[in-house]
Amino acid sequence: MDIRNIAIIAHVDHGKTTLVDQLLKQSGAFRDNQAVAERAMDSNDIERERGITILAKCTSVEWKGVRVNIVDTPGHADFGGEVERILSMVDGVCLLVDAAEGPMPQTKFVTSKALALGLKPIVVLNKVDKPEADPDRALDQCFDLFAALGANDEQLDFPHIYASGRSGWADLELDGPRENLDALFDLIVRHVERPRQVAATNQPFRMLATTLSADPFIGRILTGRVESGTVKAGDTVKALSRTGERLEQFRVSKVLAFRGLNQQPIDVAEAGDIVTIAGMSKATVADTLCDPSIDIPLPAQPIDPPTISVTFGINDSPLAGRDGKKVQSRVIRERLMKEAELNVAIKVSDTPSGDAFEVAGRGELQMGVLIENMRREGFELSISRPRVLFKEENGVRMEPVEEVTIDVDDEYTGAVVEKLTGPRKGDLVEMRPAGAGKTRIIAHVPSRGLIGYQGEFLTDTRGSGVLNRIFHGWTPHKGEIQGRRQGVLISMENGVAVAYALWNLEERGKMFVVPQDPVYEGMIIGEHSRDNDLEVNPLKGKKLTNVRASGTDEAVRLTPPVLMSLEQAIAYIDDDELVEVTPSAIRLRKRHLDPHERKRQSRAG
Repeated sequence: MDIRNIAIIAHVDHGKTTLVDQLLKQSGAFRDNQAVAERAMDSNDIERERGITILAKCTSVEWKGVRVNIVDTPGHADFGGEVERILSMVDGVCLLVDAAEGPMPQTKFVTSKALALGLKPIVVLNKVDKPEADPDRALDQCFDLFAALGANDEQLDFPHIYASGRSGWADLELDGPRENLDALFDLIVRHVERPRQVAATNQPFRMLATTLSADPFIGRILTGRVESGTVKAGDTVKALSRTGERLEQFRVSKVLAFRGLNQQPIDVAEAGDIVTIAGMSKATVADTLCDPSIDIPLPAQPIDPPTISVTFGINDSPLAGRDGKKVQSRVIRERLMKEAELNVAIKVSDTPSGDAFEVAGRGELQMGVLIENMRREGFELSISRPRVLFKEENGVRMEPVEEVTIDVDDEYTGAVVEKLTGPRKGDLVEMRPAGAGKTRIIAHVPSRGLIGYQGEFLTDTRGSGVLNRIFHGWTPHKGEIQGRRQGVLISMENGVAVAYALWNLEERGKMFVVPQDPVYEGMIIGEHSRDNDLEVNPLKGKKLTNVRASGTDEAVRLTPPVLMSLEQAIAYIDDDELVEVTPSAIRLRKRHLDPHERKRQSRAG
């Protein structure tokens, strides 16, 4: 069968997964009466809750006798490890751009990877039926983006199409009939080249593994595109590492191919097709699976290095073990090593103490998703503040810099620019009107300066600003960047928080706990209104007497507390603090619970 392999790439929330849903429906991948969830490609619980794609996923549709293998890629740069591997499996990319917003930072990130691989793009101007849509401006910005990223003449001569993924139509003209996605299917089949690998069907079998997963019934499975030859169940295959070292030789137990949303066993996988192979025990991502006669591995796409590091430790608070089932350092280590094997963008290393582990990755969101998955699996953890990873170049200390793109109401522009270019040591690159009373600000800011900035940004813009960030490069170290300015309120007792005590403490600052919450010595229960830490007693109840007096029966009215999400908590803490994460709670605490130990450490520091 004729094959086309294409990846759909887009910025977060530009409608990529919704469009894939419509492609599946209109190609006949679902039965007429089949119950299908909205955003069917978002299979992970966290993906559904947050509305973002985290894992790259494959699907397959048939159109007029052509099988189109579609890869749904993550839009967020924190999950770029998925993108870089997956693009090596396809022959073209479908760039989805919101007709109102135009190309955004993560569009730039994935597109640069695709253009560097020589892939020919198709631009889909999505959401053209929005009132504020300006497809002509978005199209011009796409051309400018391709030119800035070094696209060749063939890539710059890209076709474009107007679409509404939610309504399920795409047309070559803006004022087309707006009935279905036939025009998009035809454009993909016409513009994307047949896999060049088809010509190598008669050569020995070779395949580069791009994604690794596990099946409860058939064990370890690897997905990739067959570069040459054919493979079927029962064949003997060997695995080579990137350096050509022989890892293992195994018998293929099953060959699976994507058909709609499901994987089905097939008799023979041919060159050019995207398939999944089972039977190996050691082979992993970036390894070459090949015929025993081959000794040279396929070249693997390099992965961008990690930029931040977080320490995952055991939960040693007085409340440890009450909530989660998995609390031992050995179990935590096994889970992190498994994650590092599945996700090449993450690096895990042991610490000298043995009860904590350094996890290096791309960004706070990537770390937040890993921690969220672990807490849902029953783990209890203590998490440190993210630290930026530095490197030495010609004797100069270099630090990572991120490109920040901000859309903000005109009236809040001054506050945002002042914060980015002042205490956070950023450089303003561009500032221009974005229409509808908004300004677009582009700045290069050190990664250190962005840790913990999201909450402050939302406060400065009254919740109306949109901030997107992407790794830009390395720059010489920019000196000290001030962290959190406020101190914290620390519990000095173990027990249960009392409403009367919290009411009396409100004048000291904002609370993070509510009455009846368990607290312990060294736990952070609020933010101090001044810049120093203060130990307080949240257990102190009202003194009861037989004497009635004016004012003694005053009602306790508490201000609602500040409830932080996992990412907000991790970004909020200071270097001497930790986030305690359990399946049902997120608490802040000091690294050293004993006040005398804290004083000793502060004097030593």
